Amino acid sequence: MKEEEIKNKKKNTKMVRAHLLISGRVQGVAFRYYTQDIAQGLGVRGWVRNCWDSKVEIIVEGEEEKVKKLISWCYQGPGSAIVEKVGIEWEKYRGEFNSFAIRG
Repeated sequence: MKEEEIKNKKKNTKMVRAHLLISGRVQGVAFRYYTQDIAQGLGVRGWVRNCWDSKVEIIVEGEEEKVKKLISWCYQGPGSAIVEKVGIEWEKYRGEFNSFAIRG
């Protein structure tokens, strides 16, 4: 691919941000660890944490296609998870993260 084609492809890449709340048996099953691993592999940024109400919360930013791949994975989670619901709120992309981290 020529340098000009690469630049044009980057310009056409839509950057998005999603705020997720995952319900079910999602704590104590390494959900945060696997989420971080997949997010880093996809090159998306943000964080994941356990909530006090037994949900897992994720903020993720990056290229739309890659963010959607992470969201798609969240519907199943790691092998021992039982995902009942994935709530998604699309937010304005901010570009505020340098990596994908586990919080709390």
